[in-house]
Amino acid sequence: MTAGEATALPGTDAPGPGPDGAKEDRHFVTALARGLAVLSCFGPGRTSLANHDIAAACGLPRSTVSRLTYTLTKLGYLQHMAELGRYRLGTATIALSSAALGGLDVRGIARPVLRKVAEAANASVGLGVRDRLSMRYVDCQRGPAAISLNLDTGSRISLARSAMGRAYVAICPDREREGIYEDLKALDPVAWPALRVGLDRAVVEHREIGCCTSFGEWQETVCAIAVGFQPGGGLPPMAVNCGAPTVITDARFLMDVARPKLIAAVRSLHGVMGA
Repeated sequence: MTAGEATALPGTDAPGPGPDGAKEDRHFVTALARGLAVLSCFGPGRTSLANHDIAAACGLPRSTVSRLTYTLTKLGYLQHMAELGRYRLGTATIALSSAALGGLDVRGIARPVLRKVAEAANASVGLGVRDRLSMRYVDCQRGPAAISLNLDTGSRISLARSAMGRAYVAICPDREREGIYEDLKALDPVAWPALRVGLDRAVVEHREIGCCTSFGEWQETVCAIAVGFQPGGGLPPMAVNCGAPTVITDARFLMDVARPKLIAAVRSLHGVMGA
């Protein structure tokens, strides 16, 4: 891999930032994008990373990553664990995440609605927003099942393969959808034809049956459905999913029992933040 290439971060379709990410946009600040991408490398299962881990995820030279991590540490966005030679997110990121989540008042409104569906479907129900070529959980409620999906607020999942991501694609503006398609194709030209089929099907599903599906396509042992909606109030589109491991539920149950409950719940959230 060369310094200009991008690679998908683990568990997502999201590419790290290569210099070509600017797409010849003179307003695009590549150094800023690279710094933010370093922070994006951290997450569940990746709470501490060395420079070489970050370099591999972002497709950047180690020397560049070393300068970025040094700067982010000085600013408090990373904490250097000298004895391990690794970094973890610093306290400055807490302020950012708290401010971002605090601005999503829709979470408080949606929480009891999500909980009700989770209990009725005995599944995990999550609220998500787009994060580049992934979906980011901003809230998650679980049913009473002893086994559930290992996802929580902050978790990131595939946009192209998950039901949540497909529901987002199904309702986002046409221009945004075209941009997503272009980025997915550029990220992995070989996988793109199959991904395109799944996404095009999702658009039709959302229109005709009210939800999008992903039965073993994101993870082989997971079944999920999702519905997208426009919260209003200047917020971008969001999506709510309902899913569980296949040992707990199956496609038929989700479609016959959970789907009408999920559709009704999400319908109550449409435009909830106002014009």
